[in-house]
Amino acid sequence: MLLGATLSHALDFGPDGMFSLTGFAEATVGVQGNYCLNCQVVPDTVSKQLRVADAIIPGKHYETVTTTNWQIQPYLGAKYNLGNGFELSGLLSQRWRQGTINGAFVETRYGGTVDVPDFWYEKNIAIRHEDYGSVRIGSMTTRGWSVADFPYGGNLGVSDSWGSSGAGYGMLTNAIRLGSRQLDVAEGDLFLELTYDQGNDHFKRLSPQFYELYAQFHKGDLVVDAVYQDAVNGGAGAWGHAPFTGVTPYAQDDSFVGTNGAQFSGTHQNIAMVMARYQVNAKVEVSGGIRQNKWSGANVAYNPADNWTSGFNVDYSNPLAISPPGYAASSVDFFLGGRYRTGPWTFFTAMVFLGEAETKNPSDRGQHNTATINTLGAKYDYAPGLQLEATAGMVNYGRKGLSPMSMPGNASFSNVDSRISQDGQWVTVGMIYSF
Repeated sequence: MLLGATLSHALDFGPDGMFSLTGFAEATVGVQGNYCLNCQVVPDTVSKQLRVADAIIPGKHYETVTTTNWQIQPYLGAKYNLGNGFELSGLLSQRWRQGTINGAFVETRYGGTVDVPDFWYEKNIAIRHEDYGSVRIGSMTTRGWSVADFPYGGNLGVSDSWGSSGAGYGMLTNAIRLGSRQLDVAEGDLFLELTYDQGNDHFKRLSPQFYELYAQFHKGDLVVDAVYQDAVNGGAGAWGHAPFTGVTPYAQDDSFVGTNGAQFSGTHQNIAMVMARYQVNAKVEVSGGIRQNKWSGANVAYNPADNWTSGFNVDYSNPLAISPPGYAASSVDFFLGGRYRTGPWTFFTAMVFLGEAETKNPSDRGQHNTATINTLGAKYDYAPGLQLEATAGMVNYGRKGLSPMSMPGNASFSNVDSRISQDGQWVTVGMIYSF
């Protein structure tokens, strides 16, 4: 298979190489067109699902800006041979990142440099047997996000727009994962995996439940990855990287009843996704994927004690509604891409399409919009573990207005706000070091 980055060199240490340190560090600088700085009336951290986030400041216009970004993620692993084919292992990993717009630090998610505060990418232990499979317990990433992010999205410059969009979840905190051994099927290798997470078990009325079934089939030059997620009472949203915990981050919202009688409602989201990559020859690889998203919607409820407001695909047409209702919705997204490798160079191109949503909601919440994101780029293997990269990208929305339902924000993935501009472009250059 074509490599997504230059070969990394793990640092093994401890008795018999029991511990290992791997990871990556990346830094980029770019020029972004059609960027609207502080154009929303309320802070950008307010969910686009809430009506107060719809308004933009009159007279604001977009401009071209300079961007910088860095991120680093180490993985500390440990393994111990128990004998009789059994191996005990553990994995710990966290990600840090930061970015600037025209030299000023920006915050697009939470506070600080920890990627998702209060959540680990990996913090788990596992036991594995070569004939029986494996069991892993703890905090871990989902296959719905991690496989879509890399190798599929990351190799093509669309890791966020493909991996972090849609109705799925990306991080688990209280999970158990069962993996099969390699199975011989149809003259190929089949791997099966089932993951369960009970989320925040302090929620009782709105008890969270998460299931993910993952399958990978590998035959010759073809790899097929399939993921099905079904989540009940997670946070309503369209950020495929999101942690799964509960309807809100606060268990006190489970029993909350407002003075107007409003309560937080349950949620139900799922995705069904198939991705494949095929090695045409030693130089060319093609890939693609399709994903169906389903959301139950969520009503508007607000708890002043923790200052949390819920809502997804809400009908705001009745100004007298005590708790405006959320509506069910579904959509289909897909991507296509290709890579060409010659010597130390790898050239790539990709397209991500986020489709319209089907819903009975009479209010416009972005269900009629689409987004097409294209990338074209090159990577150069400069030295062992070090790769230089350059990417040009563009986005085109089907219409001006709220972004498609598969996008968590109105300017997600491209920094081009769909309420301000129907299209935008960017160019970035940078380096990534894998260790």
